[in-house]
Amino acid sequence: MAGTEDTIFALSSGNLPAGLAVVRLSGSRAFEVAGILAGTVPAGRQAGLRTIRSRNGTIIDQALILGFRGPNSFTGEDCVELHLHGSRAVVSAIYGELSGFPGLRLAEAGEFSRRAFENGRLDLVEVEGLADLIAAETEMQRRLAVEQGFGGQSALYREWARRLTHARAMIEAELDFADEDDVPGSVSERVWADMGALYLEMEEHIAAAKAGEIIRDGYKVVIAGPPNAGKSSLLNALAQRDVAIVAEVAGTTRDILHVDIDLDGYLVRFFDTAGLRESEDRVEQEGVRRARIALGQADMILLLEEIDSVPEHDLDLPDAKVVRIGTKLDQHDSSSNYDICLSSKSGEGLGQLRSYILNYLQKLWSGSLVPNRMRHVNHLKEASNFVAEALNGQGLDIRAESLRAAASSLGRITGHVDVEQLLDVIFSQFCIGK
Repeated sequence: MAGTEDTIFALSSGNLPAGLAVVRLSGSRAFEVAGILAGTVPAGRQAGLRTIRSRNGTIIDQALILGFRGPNSFTGEDCVELHLHGSRAVVSAIYGELSGFPGLRLAEAGEFSRRAFENGRLDLVEVEGLADLIAAETEMQRRLAVEQGFGGQSALYREWARRLTHARAMIEAELDFADEDDVPGSVSERVWADMGALYLEMEEHIAAAKAGEIIRDGYKVVIAGPPNAGKSSLLNALAQRDVAIVAEVAGTTRDILHVDIDLDGYLVRFFDTAGLRESEDRVEQEGVRRARIALGQADMILLLEEIDSVPEHDLDLPDAKVVRIGTKLDQHDSSSNYDICLSSKSGEGLGQLRSYILNYLQKLWSGSLVPNRMRHVNHLKEASNFVAEALNGQGLDIRAESLRAAASSLGRITGHVDVEQLLDVIFSQFCIGK
């Protein structure tokens, strides 16, 4: 990333044209340059209406200006926001003026957030939560991002790290000052009981990671079955639009199609697959191969069969994930051989299917703190393993070292320990103005 001594600027609002465009400046020259363009910057974190002029005196726009003195700003540096009219021409003119000042440059992707991290305004968990909040498309994604981005998850990890530090301090005290009367004597009672409880808390937290992954990345529902079972018709009915081609010809669907649906705040990703059958057609064979891969990655499989039809062969699917769906209810009577019977044509049974999926999702996540990134899960597993080593180890000095390693793993999650190599990857996820 370019020099941190520069004052940076970028559009921090949405795509242009828009009703409003917010251009943010951050760095040591932010107030000085804003004052040159606007005459003065309002004091005391107040908004003021100013005329923005080029350096030759030409009026560019009228804008609200807000100033935030560091360290009490998003980045921890002096920041100024120009709330302009959302015209491409206005923003381009502002960019042209700002670029002409020495020491000013356009911000790189995620650079405002990176400066906030480097100045101690956010930790890495909060940064990633902020990225997820910006990208959130459903209510549950928003809630999960808020828990992470506004410090709840970081507070949990800090408390765990505090308990590990306290345990190490007690162990060191017993090792170094065992003869002193004011040093707690029973490490096994005072420390290891708490470390045992901490281990169980970590394991429970890690076990909830799948829920976080599903909320963040979507619940994968694969629609499978033999040809002409109504798979593409069901996808279209769920999406309420024509996503897939529907025809009576067997093998019409050759590739995997998918549609994302917001189901009462949860992101559900439905995948339509090729009909599962033996075929001499090489293209259809490839479609079946891809369908098998999708089935292996599914969170739920909707196995479709036309009601009263005779299965051609055993599809060999994992029972735990399978929901048996009888289709074409408008042509047949309902059957107890299926979990749900429906008609994509009439819509009968579709509400029952949606309720079935939603009922499972509502049990999946209660709104509690859960890890939702593989990076977090990997470091949590490391920390948990080190705590287990300490609980089962021999020798206080070795066990104390295991606790130190556990605290170090937790520190890598929040960015307090050895994460320099991760920063470019994490901050590149952001748009330029954030």
